[in-house]
Amino acid sequence: MTIRLSEMQSRAIAAIREWYETRRHEQQVFRVFGYAGTGKTTTTAQAIEALGLEPMTPGASGGVLFGAFTGKAALVMTRKGTPAQTIHSLIYRVSEATPEEIERVHADLADLISKLPGMGPAERDFAATRIAQLEMRLEDIHQPKFLINEQSILRDADLLVLDEVSMVGEDLGRDLLAFGKPILVLGDPGQLPPVKGTGFFTEAAPDVMLTEVHRQARDSAILRLATLAREGAPIPMGAHDDHVWKMPRQDVGPEQMLRGGQVICGTNATRRWLNTAMKCAAGFEADYPTGSGEKIICLKNRHDLGLINGMFLTLSDVRQDPDDAFAFSAVVETEDGETIAGRQSFWRGEYADHIAYDPERGRREWQIRRGLIETSWGYAITCHKAQGSQFPTVVVVDDGFGHTAADRNRWLYTAITRAEWGLVILS
Repeated sequence: MTIRLSEMQSRAIAAIREWYETRRHEQQVFRVFGYAGTGKTTTTAQAIEALGLEPMTPGASGGVLFGAFTGKAALVMTRKGTPAQTIHSLIYRVSEATPEEIERVHADLADLISKLPGMGPAERDFAATRIAQLEMRLEDIHQPKFLINEQSILRDADLLVLDEVSMVGEDLGRDLLAFGKPILVLGDPGQLPPVKGTGFFTEAAPDVMLTEVHRQARDSAILRLATLAREGAPIPMGAHDDHVWKMPRQDVGPEQMLRGGQVICGTNATRRWLNTAMKCAAGFEADYPTGSGEKIICLKNRHDLGLINGMFLTLSDVRQDPDDAFAFSAVVETEDGETIAGRQSFWRGEYADHIAYDPERGRREWQIRRGLIETSWGYAITCHKAQGSQFPTVVVVDDGFGHTAADRNRWLYTAITRAEWGLVILS
């Protein structure tokens, strides 16, 4: 199939080629930005073809590597024919504290505290400092540490292409630069930034900014509404085409939301409320999964099992051990229809939070969570969780997310652009 490029896209391809062929050793990062519908992916693919570069294969030296911030975004890219992986899996190795190390820190802390009464003033001051250090260590000892993988295949790549870079923060960005490889980043400055901080790549000015919406997308009501959201303009109530509507929130109940596609909201509090209401409307009254067809989403990558953060799962043969208040087991099928071999164990904490939210639950049960699959009800997800994904139809529940007008515009724009052809905004 012949791809007809616009003049703007052709100029962008020429700019990418000029950078890579003549200036990549002086300018490590080349930024191609554009709003939804401007053809960033097509432009990049044509530029790579023009450069004569091929995707890097396992064991090969040279070629192009493709990455994305979220596992779901990498999965979407792979499904569309571009083999991609998460940035974390590409450049990091994970280091976790062993049970023996954790026990040793607890023992050292207890020993110091027990000896405090018999210490002199100087010794007590030193011991107090050490106690504070050990307590700080225990605060985050359960968190995995991401260490630079010096054996990463990125060392042998000719080019790294990163998509969906708006969520890449400063630490991750600098670790990527440390490999010294040329990086072509694709970004949408209208999308949400990282949960903490600002976008490392999107804060700088682009080398190419695609602004012309390509012909196939020009008549899309979804993109028209996305543009209004990005610009902070009001979106009128009513029908915008046969499949795109804005409606009062009170006019649509949980039963109707179930038929509207993937529900996206702003806050976790709204997510928990919607999930509870929607699963009950679907006829699932149990507090925990039963394997009867509930909508379940994976919350954390488990590469050993082929499970991706943001992937929807089907559970069957669910077993609740009456003597285990923290886990259940089930047979798992991925959204691609692949069944994971053997029974798998799941953490119950996220489901318990839908009954009574406990902000300390995750920290308190961190030892229990290790090795367990983390999932939740997936009827409603936050916009941050949806980033990098697309769904045929989407229901956007506008719950007032955003501390500033700019935050709110980015949230609504990102949520709207998750929809492929059907959209309902509830405000």
